[in-house]
Amino acid sequence: MIADDVQARIARAIVPSDVSARGDASRMEIVVVSPAFEGVSRVRKQQLVYAAIAELISKGALHAVTIRAYTPAEYAPESPAEPQ
Repeated sequence: MIADDVQARIARAIVPSDVSARGDASRMEIVVVSPAFEGVSRVRKQQLVYAAIAELISKGALHAVTIRAYTPAEYAPESPAEPQ
């Protein structure tokens, strides 16, 4: 399943992290919570997540993605989705 692959790739690239990926190859919503994002701009957080899944995107296995990347402190008030 593509969501499992996306989660695994991000979890390996951003350590430690809690990752949730929902959707299919045409539309995926990704939520990543990691202390590695402390002091990192919103754009850079997204770049880090994109880098982890770039191969899937370039091969056409994954098309549209929505990325929400948070530090643990940022995630607590938002809670848009439950990372697994």
